[in-house]
Amino acid sequence: MDATTAKKRAKELQTILNQYNYEYHVLDNPSVPDSEYDMRLKELIGIEEQYPELKTPDSPTVRVGGAVLDAFQKVEHRTPMLSLANAFSEEDLLDFDRRVRQGIGDSFSYMCELKIDGLAVSLLYEEGLFTRGATRGDGYVGEDITANLKTIKSIPLKINKPLTFEVRGEAYMPKKSFNDLNAIRAENNEEAFANPRNAAAGSLRQLDPRIAAKRNLSVFLYSLADLGGTGVVTQSEGLDLLDDLGFKTNKERRTCADIHEVIEYVKGWTEKRPDLPYEIDGIVIKVNSLDQQEELGYTAKSPRWAIAYKFPAEEVVTKLLDIELSVGRTGVITPTAILSPVKVAGTTVSRASLHNEDLIREKDIKLYDYVVVKKAGDIIPEVVNVLVDRRTDEQQEFKMPTHCPACGSELVRLEEEVALRCINPKCPAQIREGLIHFVSRNAMNIDGMGEKVITQLFGENLIHDVADIYQLKHEQLIELERMGEKSVQKLLAAIEASKANSLERLLFGLGIRHVGSKAAKTLAQQFGSMDALAKAGMEELTAINEIGDKMADSVVTFFEQEEVGELLQELKNAGVNMEYKGPKPVSAEESDSIFAGKTVVLTGKLEILTRNEAKEKLEALGANVAGSVSKKTNLVIAGADAGSKLAKAQELGVEVWDEEKLVQELNK
Repeated sequence: MDATTAKKRAKELQTILNQYNYEYHVLDNPSVPDSEYDMRLKELIGIEEQYPELKTPDSPTVRVGGAVLDAFQKVEHRTPMLSLANAFSEEDLLDFDRRVRQGIGDSFSYMCELKIDGLAVSLLYEEGLFTRGATRGDGYVGEDITANLKTIKSIPLKINKPLTFEVRGEAYMPKKSFNDLNAIRAENNEEAFANPRNAAAGSLRQLDPRIAAKRNLSVFLYSLADLGGTGVVTQSEGLDLLDDLGFKTNKERRTCADIHEVIEYVKGWTEKRPDLPYEIDGIVIKVNSLDQQEELGYTAKSPRWAIAYKFPAEEVVTKLLDIELSVGRTGVITPTAILSPVKVAGTTVSRASLHNEDLIREKDIKLYDYVVVKKAGDIIPEVVNVLVDRRTDEQQEFKMPTHCPACGSELVRLEEEVALRCINPKCPAQIREGLIHFVSRNAMNIDGMGEKVITQLFGENLIHDVADIYQLKHEQLIELERMGEKSVQKLLAAIEASKANSLERLLFGLGIRHVGSKAAKTLAQQFGSMDALAKAGMEELTAINEIGDKMADSVVTFFEQEEVGELLQELKNAGVNMEYKGPKPVSAEESDSIFAGKTVVLTGKLEILTRNEAKEKLEALGANVAGSVSKKTNLVIAGADAGSKLAKAQELGVEVWDEEKLVQELNK
C-alpha cells in the first residue's frame, strides 16, 4: 500500500472505529460484532506501524496502551475539585433543603444523579481534542493519568466540536469487568481486589497503560468545570450538552421539583441499587440552576448547593477475636477490634474501630462476642452492638492496660478526656507516628518517604527523631530492602528540597498539640520566624483571633521543653528553613492598596499566575478572595475561558479586569 492510499484508508478506519466505540461504550448499542471491530483495529495498527506519521492523537490505537511511565506528574486543578457534604438520613436531606431555602428562597428545583462508586477524574479538551486527564488528588493538585484514561473507550479522544474546556466525572469498573478480573487473578494465584472501586483506582494508577487497557474500565461524566459561553443555565442542560458532545452520562438522572420528590428518588434507588451493572454508593443532589448555585456559594470544603446522600450501611454479624491497642502520635491509646473476616459493603473487613474504653464499656463488648459490624458512610468499619443472646461461657471481660503497650510507661487520663494517654516523649510508637506525620503531604511533603519507609528506617535505627531524616546518607539507604539506586536518589533529593519549605509546613510537621495546618499558617504569618514564635507568651498568642487559650497553652508548653530547643537547633544546623516565606496578610485598615477591604473573585484560566499565587497576593494586600459572585463582590478577575461567574458579574454590574491589569496593579 502506497503512502497516499494508506493515508486515506487510515482516516476511514479511524472514523469507523471511533463510531463503533461510541455505539458500544456510550450508547450501549453496538452495530457490529466484536470480531469486526478487532479485524479493523488490527488493520489500522498495521498501517500505522508502516506509516507512523499517520497515527493521530485521537486514533483508536491509542487505547491499547503505550510506553511504561517513570512516574505520574502533578497537575494543579484550575478550579478546585471539592468534595461534597454527606447526608445519611431523610432528616439530613430536610436540613439541607432548609439551608438552601434560607439562601435562595422557595423557587428552585433539584437535579438528582446516581453517585458512582469509582475514582473522580478531570479531562481537559483543547480545540476538541482530549489532551490531559488527572485524578482529583487533594482537590487542588492531582496526578496526570492521561495515558491510562485514553484506554477507556467511553472517553472520546476527540469531540464533535472544537471546544476548549474541562469536563469531570467518575471512572469506574463495571461489575462484569470486576468479576472477570478477579477470576483471572485467582487463576494466577494473585490476591483478589476487594471491590470495583479499589480495582478501578488501582488500574488507573498503573505506570504501565497496557495494564489499564486490559481492565475494561468505563466512565460517567457529570459536569463541565465552567459552563460559561455555552448558553447552559442549569445542571440538567449541562448534562444534555455533554450527551450532545459525545460524552457518556448517566441516564438515570432526574429533575425534582422539591425535596419530597428527591426523597422518593432516593428511596427508589436504595431498593434498585443491586440491579445496576455498576456500583453506586449514594445519590448526589444539586440545586439545578447555575445562578442559584453561585448565589449559595461554598464553604471551605464543599459547595452549599449540593449534598451526597449515602446509602444506609450494610450490617453483618461476625466474631470479635481480640482487641488490639495502638499508640498514636499524641500518645492516645486506641483499641481496635480484630474480627473474623467478613464481607461488608463489597470489602472484606477484619478490623473495626472501638474508639476508646468508654465505648467498650457502654456497648458491653467482651472478647469472643458475636458483634454487628457496619461501615459508616461505606468507609470506616465500626462495631454497632453485641449479640448478647449468643453468649456462652467463652466470653471474657476486656481490661484496658495500665501501662503503654509500646514503652511500658504508666498511662494517664487527662482531665476532661476519655482517652488513656502515654505521656512518655521517648515512646517509640509515638516517635514513629510523629515521623510519619512530619513527612506527610500537608507537613514537610517528603515524596517517597511514606509509612513503610519510615517504619523501615525506624526499625533499622537509622532515624530516632525528625532531625535524623536530614542526616541520612546514600550508603545507609542503598543497603535497605526495596531501595534501588533510583529510589535512593529521588528520596535524598526530596529530603533536600523539603529544607526550603516555608515555616508553616515545619510547624505543622512538628505535631504541636491542637495546632492543625490552618493554625500553623496563621502562627507562621503572624510571627514570621520560629525564634519569634518560640518566645511568644500566652498574651501575644491569644491576641490572635484564631488562637484560643487551649492552643496558646499548648504552643507555650511545647517551646518550653528543653528537648524541643535541641531538636530545633539540629534542624537549623541541617539547613532546614525556619522563616515564613509566604505573603503576610494585612487588614484593610493597615493596607493602602486599592484591593484593601474589597471582595475579589477569580474565574477562568490564568496564564501568568496560578490561582493560588493570585489569591495569596490579593490576600496579602487586604483583599477577601471569594469563590462566587454576588452583590457583595467588588471586583472579578477574568482569565481565559471565563464563564458563568463572568456572566453573573456583568449582569450585576461588577467591575471586571483581565489578568494583565491585575498583574500591573500587583506590581505597583
